Amino acid sequence: MFTGIIESLGEVVTLLSHDDILEMTIKSPISGELEIDQSVNHDGVCLTVVHSTDTMHRVQLVEETCRRTTFKSVKAGDLINLERAMPANGRFEGHIVQGHVDCTGELISNEQAIFRFRYPPEYALYLVEKGSIAVNGVSLTIAALSDETFDIAIIPHTLAYTNLQFLEPGSLVNLEFDILGKYLMKHIRMGREEMLRT
Repeated sequence: MFTGIIESLGEVVTLLSHDDILEMTIKSPISGELEIDQSVNHDGVCLTVVHSTDTMHRVQLVEETCRRTTFKSVKAGDLINLERAMPANGRFEGHIVQGHVDCTGELISNEQAIFRFRYPPEYALYLVEKGSIAVNGVSLTIAALSDETFDIAIIPHTLAYTNLQFLEPGSLVNLEFDILGKYLMKHIRMGREEMLRT
């Protein structure tokens, strides 16, 4: 489990595809502290470390992960947000982030620290104003909401330490909606279906 508080940026160094697996090597300040089999959030995607050195680590992505996320168009030189799993005795400073991306969204505009994103309307029930959302793995608060867009007010500190600073209109981002909202909506739907059956 993660909290959406980014530890560092990593640079994609190499990409190698074989047998429907994408191997991605990342250079970062925390790579030397990672261990094989450790789960690390990469731009909002929970990936397992399969190799590490003092300066770099490698992860593997299956076709389904690439298809669902921005990693379908990843290239060498890209900067990605990195966060290690939260320790059991750590502070819970963001919100519950699983690293299971629901879909991608698109940046529409970014003016005066307000970033507006478009998201698939079928996910509208999972978003609430002032609720939490993970954008490229960053825990953020929804400032305004419509059926197809949401606004985020991003402080300079967050921009400076994440790859959100490099987004331009048209950029795609990984979105993970609040797990509590998803469970709540499933519970409500199951209750409605049960009522219709009786």
